[in-house]
Amino acid sequence: MEILNVIVISLVILFLMRRLLPTKGVRQISVAELKKELQDKNKQFVDVRTPGEYKGNHIRNFKNIPLHELAQKALGLSKEKEVVVICQSGMRSNKASKMLKKLGFQKVTNVKGGMNIWNE
Repeated sequence: MEILNVIVISLVILFLMRRLLPTKGVRQISVAELKKELQDKNKQFVDVRTPGEYKGNHIRNFKNIPLHELAQKALGLSKEKEVVVICQSGMRSNKASKMLKKLGFQKVTNVKGGMNIWNE
């Protein structure tokens, strides 16, 4: 029974680490760093929040592609340009970053803290 507990606890820890740790190959930037990059025409800015969240408050250069639509709509993004992803807290954008990497995007950047930090 004790070995089963160790296995279950190990699996839970592994699951949490995979969900919370930054994705390999994804650049992590702060909101302060984002502010310096917003005028870069060689970057694509994607907000993966819901349309309602986006409508309520968003950053001007960001295009709204909700996370649940990203896999289909990623075809409209250039794999040649860097994709900068934001959400409310950084969790969905981290998930979106992983998805974009799996879809073959080489340059993906996640904004740590998301709109929660932007609005402070």
